[in-house]
Amino acid sequence: MRITISVSPRTKKNSNRIVKARGRYMVLPSKLYVDFEKACKPYLPELDKPIDSPVNVECIYWMPTRRRVDLVNLEEASLDVLVKHGVLADDNSNIVVSMDGSRVLYDKDNPRTEITITPIKSSSEKDE
Repeated sequence: MRITISVSPRTKKNSNRIVKARGRYMVLPSKLYVDFEKACKPYLPELDKPIDSPVNVECIYWMPTRRRVDLVNLEEASLDVLVKHGVLADDNSNIVVSMDGSRVLYDKDNPRTEITITPIKSSSEKDE
């Protein structure tokens, strides 16, 4: 499955908000990240059932600037978006077995995330 999210990639970790609700403090993602998460939805497929079998998720991030960015934080945000919008059932290691091939590139005029989700045969299927 190939997905192109034509929104400038964003990480989840920067600028968290601390809010007080019902007498307790909570850490929430930044408003920019929440807006990013919503903006991704139209680009994602609507599946009958989220993917719950082992897959490799390759993410190619085309950034609008050459500023340094943390690949792991971008991957975390992408997986969270895929889970939130029902593409993946979860982002645990039983489902997202690997993220081989992910990298960050530069495209000032067309920032985006290109995601390829590929099924991975389990070790028991390889023996058959």
